[in-house]
Amino acid sequence: MITQKEAQDILQSMTKGDSLLRHARTVELVMRAYAEKLGQHVEQWGATGLLHDADYEAHPDQHPNVIVNLLRERGEEEMAHAISAHYTKWGVSYDTLLDKALLACDELTGFIVACAQVRPARLEGLEVKSVVKKLGQKSFAASVDREEVRIGAELFEVDMKEHIGFIIQVLQQHQDELQLQPQVTQS
Repeated sequence: MITQKEAQDILQSMTKGDSLLRHARTVELVMRAYAEKLGQHVEQWGATGLLHDADYEAHPDQHPNVIVNLLRERGEEEMAHAISAHYTKWGVSYDTLLDKALLACDELTGFIVACAQVRPARLEGLEVKSVVKKLGQKSFAASVDREEVRIGAELFEVDMKEHIGFIIQVLQQHQDELQLQPQVTQS
């Protein structure tokens, strides 16, 4: 099993941008929390979340094949398969709870971070209904594929509002680390 340190080293060898590193960390945190909640392997789920976009910056035309192949070479087939399936349009099957969880958490976690970043209080006080409303605004975070969000929740068999609330709660617990704490106004 790949360790947290090994996963972090792999990520940092291919990813330098703060935004993508933060996205990887947020998905890792949410995946770990879901693994704990569902009685799954916390380290495996966390590493899968951390590494799902590891090759995106360095190898955008080959994403996710570089990280998938690296994980397969290391004998991490479950992680590799989940990462190869984290976008429905790639046509990969969703065979395990890990596959479904990554799909359900990736795009929506990024969207929730985008919602937090436009608020002075960031994650503090962010409500599920606000996120749902923003999901309906196609111009907000337009690159987020709302259909992926919907299909992810459906395959993972979670209620969308409960899912959003769970992700917000996880991110709130780590808002200082993620630099998503409220903005301090100067007087």
